[in-house]
Amino acid sequence: MTQFSRLGTLAPLAALLWFGAAPAALAAPPESCPATLQHTYPRLQDEKPQSLCQYSGKVVLVVNTASFCGFTGQYKGLEELHARYKDKGLVVLGFPSNDFSQETGSNQQIADFCENTFGVKFPMFAKSVVTGPEASPLFRQLAQMSGPPRWNFHKYLLGRDGKLVDSYTSLTAPDSKSLVRAIEQQLAVAPNR
Repeated sequence: MTQFSRLGTLAPLAALLWFGAAPAALAAPPESCPATLQHTYPRLQDEKPQSLCQYSGKVVLVVNTASFCGFTGQYKGLEELHARYKDKGLVVLGFPSNDFSQETGSNQQIADFCENTFGVKFPMFAKSVVTGPEASPLFRQLAQMSGPPRWNFHKYLLGRDGKLVDSYTSLTAPDSKSLVRAIEQQLAVAPNR
């Protein structure tokens, strides 16, 4: 009898841990992660891969962003939303994009701008395509549900179950009553355990 055979059904996990499996192998299993979050994107600051499954059970606000847009000031409001509601289960996810020719910097330049200008602490991901046939898988899914972003700072609100609750144009500020009310309603829903 080997040291792993005595562990029974835990043997595969024990083997992964014993032989130093990559953390991605230990991520939340797909059945507990909504389809909308079953994606991995590089983090903006260091381009390390991040599974969106880590946000399962949270209320998620997905936003395509840009540094040189008339709506760029919304970073401040998004950070305020994130800070105000993060302990209650909200996460804001920012996806910089140059689809509208207003995000020309490198990932590091974008990260520095967001932190230095607006104090952004919510999760930001590497610059990506958010519209058209080359859109990232997450934005393709969101577009199928409610249409693609028509401009920067388009917002998609996902409930704790990962389902789309609503989407908001760039004209909807982060502190708008309709958006805040929808977020609070979703936060009131108990997370599945």
